[in-house]
Amino acid sequence: MTVLRSIVLFALAAVAEIGGAWLVWQGVREHKGLLWMGAGVLALGAYGFVATLQPDANFGRILAAYGGVFVAGSLAWGVLLDGFRPDRWDLAGAALCLVGVAVIMYAPRG
Repeated sequence: MTVLRSIVLFALAAVAEIGGAWLVWQGVREHKGLLWMGAGVLALGAYGFVATLQPDANFGRILAAYGGVFVAGSLAWGVLLDGFRPDRWDLAGAALCLVGVAVIMYAPRG
């Protein structure tokens, strides 16, 4: 159950951080305005809070592992919201990152 909770929290953190950055991007680069940017800032703040809910108590481990989730999640966000089409190298890199997440977070510790 702890692993499932951790995975759900990583997914929520990714939506908050990637979504927040995307909202700021839209506000600035696509000229959608301050409301978009403000929503982005709030989402980025939510990401910081969600990350603290991980069951593991080690900040460095959580943030390092989340980096891999961020890579894969960013590519997925691009596909879903921006029409991005990853190539095989994008997909291979994302898969490697997710393997890294699994090793960092869920490998047995002695």
